[in-house]
Amino acid sequence: MRDHEGESSLTRAQLAALTGCNLETIRYYETRGMLPAPPRTAAGYRIYAGAHVSRLRFILRARALGFSLEEISGLLGLMEAGAASCAEVKARTEAHLAEVRRKIADLKRMERVLAEAAARCSGNEAPDCPVLEALSG
Repeated sequence: MRDHEGESSLTRAQLAALTGCNLETIRYYETRGMLPAPPRTAAGYRIYAGAHVSRLRFILRARALGFSLEEISGLLGLMEAGAASCAEVKARTEAHLAEVRRKIADLKRMERVLAEAAARCSGNEAPDCPVLEALSG
């Protein structure tokens, strides 16, 4: 990982502000070993470098795409080992894509059921409610 100009010697708060990541989330990623522990100053303050910024941005982008923490750790492991073959990364990405597509299909099914139930509901004060019936059935 390379240092980025203007992004070295950052405090955790500066790293959080630069990446839009919560301070506690940064701590959590460090605890999980996803973000390497930064060196400390003589006074004991953590100092983050550009390599931390790059890695945290990678994690955040992967999270935004729905990768689990375990999947991200696996991808980071491939990067660290220098053994990241495009075939391995592609296989992991395709597995994740299949899961995303399954979730989309589930969401579309939920949307259809809810839309049908809402369309049958008059919204008035009648004691019978098609939405509650759909949820009960």
